[in-house]
This record gives sequence, C-alpha cells and structure tokens, in this order.
Amino acid sequence: MNDDEQARRYRDQDERSTQQRAALLNMQYFDTRGVVDSLELHKDVLSIKEMYDGKMVPLDVNAESKAYSFLVTSTTPQSVLRQLESSYSNDGRSAFFYLISNAGFRELMLRYDPPKEIVYDDVKIAREGDSDTLRSVSDTLESVGSDRILDYLIDQADRLSASDIHIENQRDNVRIRLRVDGALHPVAEISHDKYRVLTGALASRANISTAANESQTGHMQRDSITTPGKTVNMRIETVPTTFGMDVVVRLFNFDESLLNIDQLGFDEKRENALREIISHPHGMVMVVGPTGAGKSTTLFSIINALNNPARKIITLEDPVEISVPGISQIPIDTGGGKTFADNLRAVMRLDPDVVMIGEIRDVDTAKTAIQASITGHLVLTTFHAASAAAAFSRMVDMIGQNPIFANAIRMVISQRLVRRLDDATKQEYEPDETTKRWIRDNLGSLPEGVERPDLDTIRLYKPGSSDDAPFGYKGRMMIFEQMLIDDEVQRFIRGDVHDINVKQIEETAQKQGMVTMLQDGLLKVLRGETTLEEINRVL
Repeated sequence: MNDDEQARRYRDQDERSTQQRAALLNMQYFDTRGVVDSLELHKDVLSIKEMYDGKMVPLDVNAESKAYSFLVTSTTPQSVLRQLESSYSNDGRSAFFYLISNAGFRELMLRYDPPKEIVYDDVKIAREGDSDTLRSVSDTLESVGSDRILDYLIDQADRLSASDIHIENQRDNVRIRLRVDGALHPVAEISHDKYRVLTGALASRANISTAANESQTGHMQRDSITTPGKTVNMRIETVPTTFGMDVVVRLFNFDESLLNIDQLGFDEKRENALREIISHPHGMVMVVGPTGAGKSTTLFSIINALNNPARKIITLEDPVEISVPGISQIPIDTGGGKTFADNLRAVMRLDPDVVMIGEIRDVDTAKTAIQASITGHLVLTTFHAASAAAAFSRMVDMIGQNPIFANAIRMVISQRLVRRLDDATKQEYEPDETTKRWIRDNLGSLPEGVERPDLDTIRLYKPGSSDDAPFGYKGRMMIFEQMLIDDEVQRFIRGDVHDINVKQIEETAQKQGMVTMLQDGLLKVLRGETTLEEINRVL
C-alpha cells in the first residue's frame, strides 16, 4: 500500500468515527471532503485563537433569519457550545452546530490561517577566522524547521555548487562543512538535538539506520534548485565515530551536455591521441587518480563520444552516478559481496562493443577486464594510483608481469582537479628566484612538440576576492598526464625488465613525449589559470 492509499484509508476511518459520534450526540454530521474550498467561511465571528482553542470554524450567516452555523469537532468543549447558544439566543439570533472530523478541521484552518512561508537566509561560507559568519549560519540552521532542515541544507549546497556535505560529530556540537571547488569550508556548528533531526530525515529518505554500529551507504534524489529539470543524485556515506555517526553526502548534479572530450581541457595533440585510441574496437584505457579527481567525468565524456546507435555500450558501476541515455548501465552492490568480475563475465555474453568498469579493485576483475579487452571489446576503467607510471607498478603487484596486459593496455590517463582562478579578481605578481628556478627545472624537460612558455620572464597569479568569488576561485579544472603505451613502456609490464621502477617508467614515457602531471599544472599556472599553491596542494 502506497502513502496516498494509506492516507485515504485513515481519512475514511476518521469520517466513519465522526459520523458515529454525531449519531450518539444527536448532532448533524458534515463531511468536508471535496467541498473545503467551496465553503463560505465567516471570518468575523471568531478570532483565529478562538477557533484553535475551541476546535471550531464559523461557517456562513443567514442575515434574514440571523442564523449562524458552526462546524465543530468531537473535541470542542461542551461549555463553549452552551455559551454560544446562550449568547446568541439573548440577542435574538440562533446558532447551529455540525460535527466534522479532526482532519476536516485542519483542512479548514489551512484556509483561515495558511502557513506563512519562511524564507531563511542563504548559507555563506566563512573566511578563515570569520566567527561572525559561522555563528550566523549556525543560528540559521538551528532555526530551520524540522521538516525542512535536510532539504534546506541540500539546496544550499546545490546553490554553492558544493560536491560534498560533511556532517561531523564533536564533543560539544556537530560541525557542518561543504566541499566547494575541491576545498572543505566550515559553514556551521549545530546542536546534537538538531543533528538528530537531520540524521532522522536522512535515515528515512536514504534507507540508512541512525543506530548502526558499522559504516553504511545510502542513496537519494532531489530536484535541483539551480538547474530546472535536473535532478541532484546523492550518495550518503556514514561511519560511526567516538561522538556519533558522521555523514558525508556526495552530490552529483551533472549536466550531460558538458560530458564532452572538448570540455576536459586537453590540448589538440593529446585530444587527438585520445580520440585515435578510442577509435579502435578493442584495447583498454585506464583513468587513475584518487577519489574526487574527476575520473567519472573523463570516462563518461569518452562514452559520450562513442555513444551512437551502431555501438552497444554497457557500464558496471557502484553506484550509477551519471545517467546517460542510449547506454545500458548496471548498478553493482560491491558492499553486498558481489564483484565487478562476477557481472563482467555475464555482460560479455551480451556482445557489447564498449564496456566501462567502475573500478578495478581485485585480481579477478583485473584479469577478466584484460581478457575482455583483447577479445574484441574496448574496455574503459578506473584504478587508484598516484600517477600513470605508478598504475603499472600497482597492477604488476596485483597480477604480476603479464604479456597479455602489455598487449591490452593502450593508454593511461592520470589526473587531479584544481581550483580555477577567477579572472576578474586574480592578481599578478613576480615570484622569488628560488621559485623561478624550481619552475625552470621542472619545465626544462618538456618533450619536443610541446609549446614552451617564456621562462625568462616568469609571472604568477594569486587569488583576489569579491562577493561573487570570496576565495578568488571559480570552478575547477583538470591537470593530467597521458601515457601512450608503446613498445618501450610495454617492456616494463610484459617481463622484459625484471625490476619495475616507477621513475624509470616515467622517464621512458617522457622520452616518448609524455607531459607529466606536474608539468601540465605548471603550464596552467604560467597561463594564469590556477595558482602554484593549488598545484602543490593536490600533488
């Protein structure tokens, strides 16, 4: 039984009980269902307070006969009814009473006394040391009604383009932080009582327990307030801590139109290399980096480029975070004991052209993915590693030096996300000689064919500030390295070189034309797109 059916059943029961009560009291029963909006109400007879106190509503007035009608409930005090009858009869008037249900009374009072829409102040992110803003936002959150606290917090995170909401228990209060453009910012501190209201709402909507003694994962959705017609998909992660259950809400508000290889920030040479690799019908492309590095965006941009009626594309995801029309997306609950490999073997029987595997986490998944990539399928996947070269070291640790893997893997992209400077407020400055020398040393080994910046006159930028961009940053951008797997790199993973050395692999790839992630970041720093501090923060 759904909620609407259950509500109708309760209402029917309430009306039957009221009708029986009216017969016992020798009163006339009145069913308000369906007629509430058409009833003529007389607002001048009783005050709003008198109506609430007496659980009664004045209906219409017959001016000629001076007859007054009142809709009363079974909880209306008999003393009030007697007093009205007495006072009205003394003035030559008459009062008539009709018994209505408590639900009918509540509906009528919504006409007399509609709830006032409360508009709460928007959340502002406090700068470091700004205790006044922190206190103001904390007071706002404490004042938000119990039925709105969760939606209010999600709407504010959506408005600020936050990727995460962190709810963290401390001894004296609960801290709320938002991750905006990759950086965590404290926004409020709420009481443990308000926290219990907030987590209670999360529990009912995300299907998690507030009393669990182990970590949990839940999911929920809400319409976006910033992008009409879009849905904010959320993944809820909880973990028990010393002072209570901490919660992280990850928000996914992707605009599918932006999932495009052109939007990833590749230069022409590296974009062409990527497009050439994915044009082949088989092989493996691996995207590596930590959580929150934008790997999913890169993979789905590749899928969008491949998505056409001539191809069968299947994804295995834990969970499905981005919905893309035209492909088959399979959610995998790895927390329930399943693995990507279990489902990948079944998917292969569906004869897909392209398969995306959310993440390679175990030997079985790695070997199954490699097998798929050499038997006529293009396999796209992610892997946790610090760099493209480190991905090979980790994979060799997992499956050993493997000639089949060497033939399967075609490209590895390692990436991070850094905050982008706000062009309207960024400030140019000249760095010290030590910084200049460090930049020249790192960019001196740029491969041939890469446009070299002017290293004689180095100018950097730092963030400014404005109401629109209080921290001087607007959005994020990708820094990356793209390793093409040629014969020289294959030597390290098929067993020709017995000692797998990450530095050696990286140096070999650089000789073959790879721009490292640090070099890519420094080039963007010199172009004024981000700051040196951002590059150091993520690398």
